[in-house]
Amino acid sequence: MAVTGGGGTGRDPDVREERADRKAAAGYGLRGERRVVTAPLPRQRRHETAHYRCLGVGVGPANLSLAALLHDKNEVSNLFLDREERFGWHDGQQIPGATLQVSLLKDLVTLSEPTNRFSFLSYLHDQGRIYHFINAQFDAVPRQEFRNYLEWASKTNTNVRFGEEVQEVDFDGTSFVVRTNKRTATADNVVVGIGTRPWVPEPARGKLGGSQFHVSDFVSRDRDFAGKRVAVVGGGQSGAEVFLDLISRPIEQLPRRVIWISRRHNYFPIDDTPFTNEYFVPSYSDYFFDLDRPARVALNAQNVLTSDGISESTLREIYQRCYARRFVDGADDLFALLPNRTVTGVRAGHDAWDLTVAGNDDPGLIEHVESDFVVWATGYRPATADFLSPLEAKLAREGEEYNVDKDFAIRWDGPRDRCVFLQNGVRDQRGLADPNLSLVAWRSQRIMDRLLGVHSNEQLEPFIDWAGKHTTELLDRT
Repeated sequence: MAVTGGGGTGRDPDVREERADRKAAAGYGLRGERRVVTAPLPRQRRHETAHYRCLGVGVGPANLSLAALLHDKNEVSNLFLDREERFGWHDGQQIPGATLQVSLLKDLVTLSEPTNRFSFLSYLHDQGRIYHFINAQFDAVPRQEFRNYLEWASKTNTNVRFGEEVQEVDFDGTSFVVRTNKRTATADNVVVGIGTRPWVPEPARGKLGGSQFHVSDFVSRDRDFAGKRVAVVGGGQSGAEVFLDLISRPIEQLPRRVIWISRRHNYFPIDDTPFTNEYFVPSYSDYFFDLDRPARVALNAQNVLTSDGISESTLREIYQRCYARRFVDGADDLFALLPNRTVTGVRAGHDAWDLTVAGNDDPGLIEHVESDFVVWATGYRPATADFLSPLEAKLAREGEEYNVDKDFAIRWDGPRDRCVFLQNGVRDQRGLADPNLSLVAWRSQRIMDRLLGVHSNEQLEPFIDWAGKHTTELLDRT
């Protein structure tokens, strides 16, 4: 850990590291051309400290965004810790060919600070392939590349540390006391960004293992699906990608049968039209936040396909692949599509899993699906911040979430200038965009503004007048 300081001496180990980095960055390729080598950014802090203005817990996209925005803000000493030894972002389901469902501009920083050095375009430029990326004419950013971008941002930000687990956060009346597996530090503010955890329905609990697992573990193990029966449960993008991957394998690697089960009435596309995307702008998030709880719950249920549907390109590819397998390759029994059904039971048979599947429209319709593997593509839920247990009695809740104010600070029984901010944990209060990449940069900007005591320039009002503001102004003029 280090704090902002002046120039170091030749004995400063950080300075020696910088010199070594510069030497490494000056290398040349085998044919004499200049190599593109990423050198770490100059170290912002040079001396150890036990106190920070802002200490982040967890290093996923949310806190990486805040760390990126704060990196050059010397007036806010900051450190971000993650218990994992290295960066990861959905590594277990990085299926080849998978792409983002959002614009490349919705990266860590661009929508709040377009010139920030941690943007996706800066990453491409730093890696020496920005022209290649343009010429590739991707319809969407490959998910693996975006994951690599996030890793690059974590490695080149000197205020990010891995391999350090925050075990407890308490308050001593003046500062938050943060105890990790390596040290004890204090902080004026803590930012929780620990992400989500895999979720499976009740029938699957206690049964997960080598042949029955969550989609987050799909590519992390070397499983042989050839000649096997595979059930995929879940009708969102993840389930679609797994189904497509399985039915697209070479003939010798094809499963015997792939059954795709979904509670939804059909395999519905994501609603990605211009006016729908007005749900994913800051002004709508603020409008949603001001609604009463019943209205917010209803809107999230009504608009779920604006974030949780399947990309149209994926659906088209699936349909075309089904056509080719059945009518060109003659694989009539390769797949079964079972939407509008709910898995109500899972039983271990002699050498397979027996899934009890009930029809949603006709409860009397009961089917039994036998499969050798079961993949649960059933989503995620916010991870539990157990390290906040010493503060639990002081922190306000709303349903299953911590109750936050407009700046994402948890309402609590403590000083207003000492805050625990919460990233990606208030979907019921901020809407479907909260766990989405769309507002990551804006949310971090809102938190940073609170830390700096400033109010950044907001973008122009959206075309849609959600709260009747424009109508009221017109009436006032008449």
